[in-house]
Amino acid sequence: MERLQAPEIDYFAVAPLLIVLGAACAGVLVEAFLPRAQRWAAQVVLVLAALAAAGALLVAYASDADTPEQGKTTLAGAISVDQPAIFLWATLLLLGLGSVLLIADRSVEPGGAFMPENTPGGSATYRGQADSGAQDRGGAATVLMTREQATRFGMQTEVFPLTLFALGGMMAFVAANDLLTMFIALEVLSLPLYLMCGLARRRRLLSQEAAVKYFLLGAFASAFFLYGVALLYGYAGSVKLADIAVATSGTDRSDTLLYAGFGLLVVGLLFKASVGPFHAWTPDVYQGAPTPVTAFMASCTKVAAFGGILRVLYGAFERSSWEWEGVLWGVAIVSMVIGSVLGLTQTDVKRMIAYSSVAHAGFLLVGAISLNADGLSGTMFYLMAYGFTTIAAFGIVSLVRNADGEATHLSQWAGLAKRSPVVAGVFTFLLLALAGLPLTSGFIGKFAVFTAAVEAGMTPLVVIALVASAVAAFFYLRVIVLMYFSEPAADGPAVSVPGAFTTMAITMGVLFTLVLGVWPPKVLEWAGTGAFIF
Repeated sequence: MERLQAPEIDYFAVAPLLIVLGAACAGVLVEAFLPRAQRWAAQVVLVLAALAAAGALLVAYASDADTPEQGKTTLAGAISVDQPAIFLWATLLLLGLGSVLLIADRSVEPGGAFMPENTPGGSATYRGQADSGAQDRGGAATVLMTREQATRFGMQTEVFPLTLFALGGMMAFVAANDLLTMFIALEVLSLPLYLMCGLARRRRLLSQEAAVKYFLLGAFASAFFLYGVALLYGYAGSVKLADIAVATSGTDRSDTLLYAGFGLLVVGLLFKASVGPFHAWTPDVYQGAPTPVTAFMASCTKVAAFGGILRVLYGAFERSSWEWEGVLWGVAIVSMVIGSVLGLTQTDVKRMIAYSSVAHAGFLLVGAISLNADGLSGTMFYLMAYGFTTIAAFGIVSLVRNADGEATHLSQWAGLAKRSPVVAGVFTFLLLALAGLPLTSGFIGKFAVFTAAVEAGMTPLVVIALVASAVAAFFYLRVIVLMYFSEPAADGPAVSVPGAFTTMAITMGVLFTLVLGVWPPKVLEWAGTGAFIF
């Protein structure tokens, strides 16, 4: 009887992934054994140390002379640590750092943005002494607390290991070399996000509704993905991307399994990337989730989803692109139109950014389906640029507050420049970056993906994308006009002074948005240094 041999594991190559997942497990132990008063500090130190260690080991691996130029596969070929995976891992770790800084902040929202445990009634809310007897907008009874009491009760610190589990799943997702590993990584990154969406300290019912909606629609999308994997296994006899690619280049099996399997697989991927028309969860979840979690989803999940899409399209289906290219053309157009047009009708800042993300998903898909080296590098650059801009934008959103918490209705942003010129100026810069104006990372990202698409012969699609981008620019400019040319209401919201963590997150996002817009060659060169290996 032949003995089973354990697969060879290159621990140096997968060390960043192992550190993130190991720190997540350690965070669970912190929750179980440390006294409540010590958990926040311990979790923050643990998370920041894990991200720093993972980043340092990733740099060491990428710069090591013994590392193959194109990377390598490990864990019996299940994980591919190639150049695109290294770039996406670095992007995820940096964006994860910015997100964790927002999550850890306890100064903008006294005690933190997440529901504390063991408070009277289970849904404590800080409003100050003057609002006695008020009701929480989410429908739950409000337990009034002073700032000192809210800070003492603290936050629900299990959000930190949940964040690390989600980040580890994202890193495995973008490096997965077969569809089964990709599905497991998809669940590892999704399940913590479902929980995190329902942990808001304020507007509790809205937050819980967002979590339930995200969970139900996410379960449907995962089922589509898994059924697609099953059909593709029936077609190719394997779930490895390389084997599926070989089968698509010539086989006597029915193409029905290929078309059906690809369609179902792509539905699951497009849902996670919030590409229209598979975006139904996006506006409600972005609005209802705690803003730091929204920032984490909008940046890191977008990177992970499109990293998976790129790996699947380039690895398994590049040779059959003539069969599905037209369908994804249509999906990209629908996403751009939905995001641009419906974004015009939004009156809530977080929902507006949600529809903006749907439009940007369409732009990213234009680069992804170009299937050339410039399309790959341009899409990955766009993901990094969009991620940092979005984190900083949601950091700004968290600062504009009234008695009920964040003031996200557009009418409450009127005249904001007169109340806080700095916050209004920073938000204006970020909105211009989302609109794709020159000297911002958004312009370079769009230029890179549109250039790659033109080289691939998709000029009509690029023209539609330019028109959609011009339409989307209107609702960004509308907010800018509202902030600078409208009079603030007498009872308008105040702008909170950000704490050190929020300040660092916003500063990081703004600096990356500026530097990638003014001096992008090094990052573009890094994004284009290698191709996927399978």
